[in-house]
Amino acid sequence: MDLIADIGATNSRCALLDDEGRIVRTESCLNSDFDNIEPLLRHFAAGVTLGRAALAVAAPISGDEITMTNVDWRFGGKALAESLGLAALRIVNDFEALAHALPRLTEESCHRIGAGAADTRATRAVLGAGSGLGVAAAVPDGDGWTAVAGEGGHVTLPTLSETESWLVADHGDANGHCSAERLLSGPGLVRIYSSLARRGGVSTEAMTAAAITRDALDGEAIARQTYDVFFALLGTVAGNLALTVGARGGVYIAGGIVPRVIGLLELSGFRERFVAKGRYRAYLDAIPTFVITAEQPAFVGLKALLGFD
Repeated sequence: MDLIADIGATNSRCALLDDEGRIVRTESCLNSDFDNIEPLLRHFAAGVTLGRAALAVAAPISGDEITMTNVDWRFGGKALAESLGLAALRIVNDFEALAHALPRLTEESCHRIGAGAADTRATRAVLGAGSGLGVAAAVPDGDGWTAVAGEGGHVTLPTLSETESWLVADHGDANGHCSAERLLSGPGLVRIYSSLARRGGVSTEAMTAAAITRDALDGEAIARQTYDVFFALLGTVAGNLALTVGARGGVYIAGGIVPRVIGLLELSGFRERFVAKGRYRAYLDAIPTFVITAEQPAFVGLKALLGFD
């Protein structure tokens, strides 16, 4: 059996593959139940003889030693492979795995936002908000594709309104830097909501991202305003990403937040912000944007890394 796993900050989603690359068992594990990645994988694969594994982890990958970004785990790839008795182990950034998935996604696994027509042999980009903000791209390479990982969630967040400028000033560091991830993430939703409530003189109890999402879907004013700001900022960042990598094959939105609120996204200023780049508006008008609605899109990319298409 081969193992694939998408190791996030809060949860890890694992699957076993048979010799044909078919998923035969899956499980979602709560990271707080384990003190590192190895006991989590041992728990999932108990009683199974493993062959190969491919892991997507929420961390920058540089060398053998890996330090997770939003969970206190550190491990070495070689030691992990030896301990689990693996014949081969691939470890990639979680959004690099999504980039590998992009050329393999079907129309049914995505929801289009706005117009545009993809150039099927052009670069595609993906970004997504969850515990943090991930960014990657899939670049044509001969008859195949190469995935390019990055840390684009930590770029300085641009602003186009007085409210956005105020939020960035409220949440930036001493040098004025406010990363995109600082507001475009689950914790970022809470920061936006809390700041808007305080600015409006509204007393609210401590809110979670899930509660803000629920209230926004119910039409509560501050929660809806929070998502309006969130989607406008996301559109600006997504448009910048499209221009930076030349993503004429489309920009895809993943992560744990946006797929749950597609209706709000469609009513928001996201697409207008995406295309509002002055004389490059026509360039961006031609680029389609999608929300990935597939349940486990990282699994598609991880299977490809093991040679299963």
